[in-house]
Amino acid sequence: MTPTALSAIPVEDQITIAQLTENPYAIYKRLRAEAPVVRIPSIQRILLTKAADTKHVKENWELFSSDDPRTPMARAFQAQTLMRKDGEAHKRERNAMAPAFAPRNITGCWQELYTKVAQDYVGGLQRGDTVDLFTALAAPYAARCLTHLLGIPEASDPEMIRWSQALIDGAGNFGNAPELYERSDRANAEMNALFDTCVSRVKTAPDQSALSAMVNAEDPIEKSQIYSNVKIAIGGGINEPRDALLTILYGLLTNPEQLEACKAEGLWNAAFEEGVRWVAPIQASSRLVMEDTEIRGHAIAKGEVVMTAQASACHDEDLYDSPEVFNIFRPKTSHQAFGNGPHFCQGTHIARRMLAQIILPMLFDRFPDMRLPDPEAVTFWGFGFRGPLSLPVTLN
Repeated sequence: MTPTALSAIPVEDQITIAQLTENPYAIYKRLRAEAPVVRIPSIQRILLTKAADTKHVKENWELFSSDDPRTPMARAFQAQTLMRKDGEAHKRERNAMAPAFAPRNITGCWQELYTKVAQDYVGGLQRGDTVDLFTALAAPYAARCLTHLLGIPEASDPEMIRWSQALIDGAGNFGNAPELYERSDRANAEMNALFDTCVSRVKTAPDQSALSAMVNAEDPIEKSQIYSNVKIAIGGGINEPRDALLTILYGLLTNPEQLEACKAEGLWNAAFEEGVRWVAPIQASSRLVMEDTEIRGHAIAKGEVVMTAQASACHDEDLYDSPEVFNIFRPKTSHQAFGNGPHFCQGTHIARRMLAQIILPMLFDRFPDMRLPDPEAVTFWGFGFRGPLSLPVTLN
């Protein structure tokens, strides 16, 4: 029997990074229907938009390595982070932080502490005011919680927010803009200086934080990797819960019947899962092809880089009816917003606790009639990471 000939990968040379940053979902919808495996020169990658393909790639790390040689991440973080490692190397660094994320610490330490942080920030909001919840709540809440989890409470909220954005912008700098790396270089220098101080503290007084777990381990990982682990968590650990919270709030405030159901029946977990599916905070990631292979009948050569668009996977019509609609009542279906495979987001359970079980019910208990005066004024933005740029609400 003659083997089926593999077809060439179609090329979409009119798709720009700017278009993917402004409105990726319209592009993904078309590509899922017309060219789910497609080469996009502007991002120098083969883009995969179907859920089955993104899942297959993420779960097969030996064939699709995380060590993407073209990623801006190593330059931005000044290290090869655990996000770009596989197998035992990845497992060793991931496990070094794992004690801080253990269920016993979530329930025995972080739940109480995060509740107190939420009370402080929600308590500072005034009824009747119109405020931007991006700056007034979502970003500082995520930042303050993260300082405790990581073991760097000396960092201020503005520092954490600035460092996170500098790292994220650098890691997504596919156009290699020099000014973005200049910002990430400054952030790295500042973080390294702070971490030196924090290491001394946790050596003297160990705690439940990730830094303490790594520094005080019987067989600690290298100092450079301890620092890069903390930086990875700063990069994603602010943007992800911040953007998820704002997205969920936007979805609920523009769908009053769903909000009322949440308040009446405590459906905050459903709102959380639907929000991160609807607009995945982390939208895409890359993998290096280690051997010649094929996807959907297209030849993929060793050395190519594929980009899995989990944002598109979360809108795949094979899995979801009307995926572009925010609907907390949709049948429960697993999503890929937090990735899958060995690199499944380590902070997933903490993010769910922070948002669904602490801040959302607390916020609507204090402001049950909160409203969004102008939904059209809210702009979602981002290609690698995505969320609202602001969320002005009136607190009632």
